[in-house]
Formats: sequence, C-alpha cells, structure tokens
Amino acid sequence: MHSHHHEGKSGKVLVWSLIATSAFVVIEVISGLRAHSLALLSDAGHNATDALALLLAWFAVYIQKMPADESRTFGYHRAGVLAAFVNALTLVVLSVWILYESWVRFLHPVAVDDRTMLWVAVGAVALNGGVMMGIQLTGDKSVNLRGAYVHMMGDLLGAIGIIAGSLVMRFTGWTTIDPILSAVIAILIIWTAWDIIHESLNILLEGKPRGVRLDAVAAAVQEVAGVLDVHDLHIWSLGSESHALSSHVLIDDMPPSQSCEILHRINHVLADRFHIHHTTVQFEHVGCQISDSGCVITAAPDHHHHHHH
Repeated sequence: MHSHHHEGKSGKVLVWSLIATSAFVVIEVISGLRAHSLALLSDAGHNATDALALLLAWFAVYIQKMPADESRTFGYHRAGVLAAFVNALTLVVLSVWILYESWVRFLHPVAVDDRTMLWVAVGAVALNGGVMMGIQLTGDKSVNLRGAYVHMMGDLLGAIGIIAGSLVMRFTGWTTIDPILSAVIAILIIWTAWDIIHESLNILLEGKPRGVRLDAVAAAVQEVAGVLDVHDLHIWSLGSESHALSSHVLIDDMPPSQSCEILHRINHVLADRFHIHHTTVQFEHVGCQISDSGCVITAAPDHHHHHHH
C-alpha cells in the first residue's frame, strides 16, 4: 500500500489542481461563448471532466485513508475505482455530444474570434502542464491518480491543437478548423476514457488483477513444504493496489499447531512474490475433503478452518 506520506502529498496537489481547473472551466466557457469557438467549449467540457477526475481522485485518496469499518470490511478502496468508472462514463457521453455539435458546425461554419481562442488555449497548456508536474511529483501510482494524469495529458494535447488551429485561422481565415479540432478533442477524450472504463470495471466485477496469473500463484503455493494440493483458488482486486485471495489447501492430517507453520509459509510466499496480503486459507485433511456436495468425512472428523489476515 502507499505510505501516508504519499497520500498527504497527493491530497494537497489534487485540491489545488481542482481549484485551478474549476476556475479555468468558467473562464473557458465564457470565452468560448464570446468567441463563438466550439473548440474552446469542447475544451471547457474536457476541463470540466478533468475537474471531476481530480475531485474523484482526491475523494478516493481521502476515503482510502479511512480504516475499514463494520459495513465496508475492506476499507474504502472501491470508492476510488467506482469514481474513476463513473467519471470515464460521463466523459464518453460528453464527447458524443461534442461530435454531434462539431458536425453541425462543419456544415454551417461560424465566424470565430481566433485571438481569444489562442490566449485561452495558452492558459490551458500552462494549467494542465502544472497539474501534470504536480501529480508526477507526488510519486503516487494508483489507478485514480493515473486516471487524473491521463486526463490532463489529453487536455494538454487538445489545448496545443487549439493553439495551432487559432494560428491557422488567423493566417488563412479557414473557420472550419474549429469544428474539426473539437471533433479531434472529443475522440481523444473517448480514447482516454476507454482504458479507465476497462480497468475500473475489471476491479468492480471482482476480475483477476492485471498481471497476476492464477496458475503461477497455485504453483507457488503447491511448492510450499507440507502442501499436498491447492483448489478453489480465487484472486480478486479490492482496489488498484490491493489484492485478496481465498483458497482451499490440502495437507496431511496433523494438529493445528503444526499446520500453523504451513499457513505462515503460504502467506509469506503470497506476500513476497505476488503482493497479496489479504488471504483466507482453508485447510483440508487428506481424510476430509470438501466437495461441492458437502463434507465427505472418512478418517478425520476434526476439520479446521484457519483465517489469517
């Protein structure tokens, strides 16, 4: 998990970025309306979702500090992931609207004030660049901060495009560049959102964490001294950085004091090699294997259940 030092830093950077971005959205909407620039308005939309991304990322950093409680037994890691998911969906909806608007504009061009467009876009580059540097400096690699960073990156590229477009417009008087730029920004937004939707949905649906192979984990547990067999192995994500595992492990019939040693070894392997720290391992003895039809007891009536956190 992240150290609290990371979280304090991430929190501060996110709050300041959020305030700056929100203020900038207001400026951009007003200038966009005044300059009749759809590209500026679509960028304002992009920035508004950036603000949302920052808000949700900040909320997630804040919530993840809270310890687990009675009703949310795994702490609040899911909050950040759910936030990223909702946020990415709103982005896609917004982009579709921008694409529609830019098509309308493309058919019926409107005169655009290129000077306002240029200056606001320069401001956007400075703002997004600053926020990106801030996020980079926190050194936090979680999915919700990565999501916020990717947003800023997309927005930076969009703003650079607007600067180029306003210059083209100034020197050639070609106003159709405005809707073309907004369409490109919209496609950019959808593209960045898709990856976030994909990853957050995987976590929300208890999918297997990225980069963890079930067979590799099973093989590692099987190699532990004293383990005869591993089955019913499940691995899932609680948040982008914390994974959980549950499994049934077959061992020889032995007193709990001896099996405790095996449990320690198993947890050690999981923590060191796979960074899995939340484990529930249920031991079964050779005589008593739990099948789906219930417990078939033959030799060993004493069935132990060890829980380790």
